[in-house]
Amino acid sequence: MDANPWTIVVIIGLALVTVLTRTFFFISSRPWTLPLWAQRGLQYAPIAALAAVVVPEVVMSQGQFISSWQDARLFAVAAGAGWFFWRKGAGQAVLGTIIAGMAVYLPLHLGLGW
Repeated sequence: MDANPWTIVVIIGLALVTVLTRTFFFISSRPWTLPLWAQRGLQYAPIAALAAVVVPEVVMSQGQFISSWQDARLFAVAAGAGWFFWRKGAGQAVLGTIIAGMAVYLPLHLGLGW
């Protein structure tokens, strides 16, 4: 393997930056705390990440917005959302949401070809 010297320098640099940023909190002798505004913002990070992954998958197909209402994903999302808001306080709300969505999606997708 004939590696370019710049490639090796970049790999070593990235490794050093990764090690430094991951061990940065262990180097300090004082405990670290985030500001209150950062703690509040991090509470929404999982929801934002999930929405960024799920929403395009639901409303787009092959890089284009879906143009027909005959898409099983739309009905599965409606069923899953309905289940979640109906059983919001229950301990099985997330699992039930997945089951409800798939119970609608599979027959429409496999049975009707949507």
